[in-house]
Amino acid sequence: MARTLYVGNLPWSTSEEELAQAFSRHAQVLSARIITDRETGRSRGFGFVEVSDEDAERAVEAMNGTQLGGRDIIVNEARPRQSKY
Repeated sequence: MARTLYVGNLPWSTSEEELAQAFSRHAQVLSARIITDRETGRSRGFGFVEVSDEDAERAVEAMNGTQLGGRDIIVNEARPRQSKY
């Protein structure tokens, strides 16, 4: 199984490859995605990294509060998406 981690406070210039590479030191990364604005295509400053179950806790502890691109990132387990209605 896999778990999804929320990564916040990302620099606007961070690519999905850079995000995956940063986490690959601490976990087996299955996927990484940066959330972008629909209108402009620019990064919204956060993303998600999918890691294997056994690596999730270690990745959160190792990466939360560390610097990526000069900014202190926030990492925690993603909450399930909630319906707007």
